[in-house]
Amino acid sequence: MNRSRPARLLSLVLLGLIVLAAPAVAAPLKLATLVPDGSIWDRALREMGSDWDAATSGRVTLRIYPGGVAGDETDVVRKMRIGQLHAAALTVGGLSEIDPAFAALGTPLLFDSYDELSHVLAAVGPELERRLEAKGFILLYWAHGGWVHLFSKRPAATLADVRSLKLFAWAGDDARVQLWRRAGFQPVALASTDILTGLQTGLIDAYPTTPLAALSLQWFRETPYMSSLGLAPLVGGVVVSASSWNRIDEADRQELVRIAGGYEERLAADVPAQDGEAIEQMKQRGLTVVEVEDSAGWKQVADDFAASSRGTLVPAEFLDRVMVEIALFRERREEGSP
Repeated sequence: MNRSRPARLLSLVLLGLIVLAAPAVAAPLKLATLVPDGSIWDRALREMGSDWDAATSGRVTLRIYPGGVAGDETDVVRKMRIGQLHAAALTVGGLSEIDPAFAALGTPLLFDSYDELSHVLAAVGPELERRLEAKGFILLYWAHGGWVHLFSKRPAATLADVRSLKLFAWAGDDARVQLWRRAGFQPVALASTDILTGLQTGLIDAYPTTPLAALSLQWFRETPYMSSLGLAPLVGGVVVSASSWNRIDEADRQELVRIAGGYEERLAADVPAQDGEAIEQMKQRGLTVVEVEDSAGWKQVADDFAASSRGTLVPAEFLDRVMVEIALFRERREEGSP
């Protein structure tokens, strides 16, 4: 009996060495998102996951939960913090749950064009990435969602028309809801996953989203009117929890970032074009584009909202920097500078 103990110990040691020497098979990164299954954004995520799998010989794989099956963005961020999820494709709303500076990018009527947005992201993007890292998240790439318009059950050409509508607002963002209410609007706080039900039951009459999203989700069938006024670019980002990211080998991380960058460029080129195509497709199926009256009045309301959100919803110094960069871009554009 005593003579067999060393043999058993030796066997255990050898088994341990074999396990340590064997290549690790990593569990898939679980990524959740609101983007519809089969949409341009979902396809990009799935193709990126396939590319990651191939580039790392299966060491990094991606399991995607689209269409809000893992909950609203507030739920997704919470689940990432406790390790139930590892990654997410989030809109500005979800990114603002991590750091409020992101809310500056969704300020109504702040941006005039995609070129303007690109200039601002190049200028302030590194700071936003640092803010995310300080909160335990890594930004892999910026994801463009298109340009947000107001979709409604009845025409909304004037501010009075819009104020008569029950508007979707993000649940959990009470401060923003109160700002809209003080401005004379009727926000109704809901999870974004409840928008369709809210429309069908009459809980809400209108919501802001991009044409491509309205078509992909088929929400436009409940809201056959779209405002001609573009309210804001829908900016998003694919993020990974730092704890999950740091478990990946450094060489693999470099490959993942390289591959992700290609999908950022692809979405930046494809989404704006498909937004226009989506409007035409919806018009053929009954959508009416409503020309907005008193655009100056809309801009004044937006400016008042930005002033009210400065220092409350958005860090004052960050919003100021974004506005400085926009002014700089417009000045250079007027001068004809590159």
